Amino acid sequence: MALTSTGTIAAIATPPGDGGVGIIRISGEISRSIACEIFRPSGKKFSGFKPYTMHYGSIADSSGIEIDDVLCVFMPGPNSYTGEDTIEINCHGGRAILRAVLDEVLARGSRMANPGEFTLRAFLNGRMDLTQAEAVAEMIHAPSKGAAQLAKVKLSGVLGERIAELRKNLESLRARLCVAVDFPEDELECLPLDEMKEEISEAAARITRLLAGVERTRAWREGALAVLSGKVNAGKSSLLNALLGRNRAIVTDIPGTTRDFIEETLNLDGLQVRLADTAGLRETDDAVEQAGLDMGRDLAEQADLVLLIVDGSQPFSAEDLSRAFSPESGKCIAVVNKCDLEQASPAPAEVLKSSGYDVIEISAKKGQGIDELADMIRMRILEGAGEPDPDELVPNSRQAANLRKALAELQALVEDINMQIPYDLLGVRLESATSALSEITGEITPQEVLNSIFDNFCVGK
Repeated sequence: MALTSTGTIAAIATPPGDGGVGIIRISGEISRSIACEIFRPSGKKFSGFKPYTMHYGSIADSSGIEIDDVLCVFMPGPNSYTGEDTIEINCHGGRAILRAVLDEVLARGSRMANPGEFTLRAFLNGRMDLTQAEAVAEMIHAPSKGAAQLAKVKLSGVLGERIAELRKNLESLRARLCVAVDFPEDELECLPLDEMKEEISEAAARITRLLAGVERTRAWREGALAVLSGKVNAGKSSLLNALLGRNRAIVTDIPGTTRDFIEETLNLDGLQVRLADTAGLRETDDAVEQAGLDMGRDLAEQADLVLLIVDGSQPFSAEDLSRAFSPESGKCIAVVNKCDLEQASPAPAEVLKSSGYDVIEISAKKGQGIDELADMIRMRILEGAGEPDPDELVPNSRQAANLRKALAELQALVEDINMQIPYDLLGVRLESATSALSEITGEITPQEVLNSIFDNFCVGK
């Protein structure tokens, strides 16, 4: 997508599918004239679109045939979402109706909007900085209420303001450094080294505070992955079905029924957890099954939590433990299934406890212990993180990468000062740090970065 966006654009702004209400959004210089062509007011007193007022009427096609009853609102630029004249048409939410209305809009001089182009125009027209634009997408795709709250803080512009203030301080320091380079005989008076180190250290500390919540809130912002692992016929698929409350995985007594992994999402009191049911662990000569086993092990390596499923009615040996994540990994719960049956001797639960595992006993078939396991999964994933603070500023992955880059330059700058590196070389570090901060808010962000951000938006936003 180009960094300039011209012409009048239009798109359906509501999700695909049938619904009670659907919205067509139009933005650009001829958006109002398009609306005037296709809108038929219901009242005789209608004298044109009044800004920010809902007008009731209908949309007609080129033959004058009415398509749908609608509510239409005009939002003049620059005080609109995009900063341009904008029209929103509220129709009934049927796919055929929305498509018919959009076709009429496109036939009158507008073009189909690219993904994220409405928000791109808001960014290019100064209605928001890049952190706010990203927050729009984060709110749309938020996997939890906590993630939406974290995105909303950034949508207000607070993160952009903090970054801008940091950048301004560093640019001021850099300007004073340039004076010291131009007038070397006065360098100690215009920029004492101790004062410079203090200002840099303070900026580094502020960046560190911004980065503090990135990993801690990751599960809220991105969701978490919990992998069900264990020997064949231990009851992994039955447990997946029990946690979901519906039959999602095929359950049989035949070993190796699950050959690929099955993934479903579970909402645990606002926390989105992806559950992956993997192939049962066993020796096999079947290439397809072995590929599934390898994939399951890779998933377990990536997981936030591994549920080691053990059949409590069968003897348990050290060989089983060697296949599992060690308790020292901090991300493994031993789930002893089939507690409704007579337990083997020695009891698998006791063997696992003596080996240091957190153990919970359940019956996936009978539903025993499932709620307690769900609570334990949530607690373990959020261990050390807790509930999200709705007022906390948490950068996303791209922003965090740039903050880390700036922080590394500032830390290296302090070391350079201690080594008495010449002032002109110190300026290179400051320039790199300020550039990294400018990429966050969009002042000097490369086009390929902007493309990757806005291409991930849905059409219509």
